[in-house]
This record gives sequence, structure tokens and C-alpha cells, in this order.
Amino acid sequence: MNSFERMQRRLKGRPVDRPPNFDIFMTFAAHHIDQPLSKYYLDHRVLVDANLAMVGDFQVDILQAISDPYREATGFGLEVDFPHDGLPVPRKPLIENPSDLRKLKLPDPYSSPRMLDRLEAVRLFREKAGGEIPIMGWVEGALAEAADLRGVAQLMGDLVDRPEWVLELLEVCAETSVRFAVAQIEAGADIIGLGDAVASLISPAMYRKFALPFEQRVFNETAQRGRIGRLHICGNTSKIVAEMAASGAQIVDLDWMVDMEKTAREFGDQISFCGNFDPVAVMLQGSPEDVYRAAQDCLRAGGNRSFSAAGCEVPDRTPGENIHEQNRALAEFARDMHN
Repeated sequence: MNSFERMQRRLKGRPVDRPPNFDIFMTFAAHHIDQPLSKYYLDHRVLVDANLAMVGDFQVDILQAISDPYREATGFGLEVDFPHDGLPVPRKPLIENPSDLRKLKLPDPYSSPRMLDRLEAVRLFREKAGGEIPIMGWVEGALAEAADLRGVAQLMGDLVDRPEWVLELLEVCAETSVRFAVAQIEAGADIIGLGDAVASLISPAMYRKFALPFEQRVFNETAQRGRIGRLHICGNTSKIVAEMAASGAQIVDLDWMVDMEKTAREFGDQISFCGNFDPVAVMLQGSPEDVYRAAQDCLRAGGNRSFSAAGCEVPDRTPGENIHEQNRALAEFARDMHN
């Protein structure tokens, strides 16, 4: 059973040789192949090599074009510095005054350099492993993109002070998300991941107004084109799980603060939940035995459609034996289920 078949069967709740490992890797993957982070962010060939190494060395079941949150933002014109081996740093918000919204022009995924670089990554994944390993493209959710362009603190104030203006900004961001998702699907993506981390900071009512409709727009387009949507919101999303379940995503990531068992009991017949052990306390700092136990506990809690992953990105310098132990837990979990 290859990874693509494993994913398809798991989405339907059918037996698999082991539940899929859908861990998110970025900094870990770059350093695993001895590459600086700047090359991982700026050269799709490095990103592809690093992800192929994750599959080959750690039995990961997904190839992912996720790297950093600034692909679309640089297309809009945000200036971002890329230290040689550090995280990218925006120089200043692109939208410093509300009137700057009128100056925004939708970026073209086929000509914006960093958006095009992601398309090239997806194409190269397709060439090397299409049909065998799921290929995940990635877009920023509209609210997350608005925060990238405006700054998180400023956007939080705008939600209260000028909500109608925020909705205008979100319309522009959502259209960009849809266009970028479609371009990645045309390049060969099987899954469109959508990151909307800032959504965990707002109330359920605000989420329903400022995040959910725009996520639904992306996932509706993804589904119409026969692809799978994956929603990723970092942090404690316990208060908005019902809304996330209504997003149209077929896979919903849960961070470690969320009660997987309770959530799967309520919504697991509709959605495959992914996660959700602690990426720091368990994956990075825990023992192999801690990882084994946590991975199995999450699978038992998540039901027969759930996917295995740490609650968020696997941290840099995570011991390799901990990732191997996660995979041992998956194989033995499936074996025990079949006996």
C-alpha cells in the first residue's frame, strides 16, 4: 500500500496497513539535508529534496510545499528579509494606513517569483512521486494573509475599529488564496492546505464573520476540482471546532490543546482529524516511549479516519528516533486493530 492509497482509504475509514503520518516539517527538513533555511524558502529544488528525504528517511506520507507565510504577501509587494539560516522577517507592514488598501493589486501566481517557486515545487513533486505520495500545496487563509500585510496587532484593532474595512481587505486576500490554490491544483497538488493561525486569537462570532466564509471559498473551489482540503489553525481552537468542521476541509488539524477524543466523537463521522500530540513537550523534548504512547493515544481518540501528526510543525532538532518511534506506533496500532 503506497502513501496515496493509504490516505484515500483512511479518509473513508477503511483499513490501512498503518495510519498515515502527516507531520508538518519545515525547518527540520531543511537542516536534515544540511541546507540553510534561506535556500529552503527561496529555492524549490531544496524544498523538494528536503521533503523527499522526510519520506525516505522517516516514512512520512505526504510531500508538502509549505515553507513560510510570505509567498502571497511578497506577491502583493511586502518586503521580506531572508537571513541565511534564520526565519524570514518582514521589513514593515505593507498596509500602514487603511487608505493603502486601494493600492493593493492581486498578485499573479504565474509571475510573482515566490508564488511561482511554489508552483515549481508542486510540479517537481508530481514528476518525482505523483500518484504514489500525496502532494500538498499551501495557501494563507484570508485572515492570516491580512495579518501578514497589516501586522497582527494592527489587524486585531481593525476588527473592532473598522470591521467593514477588514472585510474589504479579506475579499482581496481570499481572491488571492483561491487563485493560488487553483494554480497549485493545476500544477499537480492533491491537497490544498490552508493556514489561518491568527484565527485562534478571535472569538467564535468573529471567526464566523472574518475567517470561516473565506476558508469555505477556498475549500469549495478545491472540492469542485476533485482535490482535498486541509485546514491548519495553530493554537487552542477548542472554541471554534464546530466552525472549523463546517469549513469544507476534509482534513482538520488539531493542536495539542484541543480534546481530540471529544472533537472526534462530535464530528469524526464527517471529517478526518489530524494530530495532535504536543510538538515540543512530546516530540522535541520527550523520550521515544513518550512519543509512542502519545501517537497511539491520539489515534485511539481520533477514530478510524484520523491521521497522525504532532499538533503543529515538528520542531528543528527533534531527535530522529522520536519520529521513528511515531511510525512504529502507527504500524503496531494497525496490527493490533487487525488482530
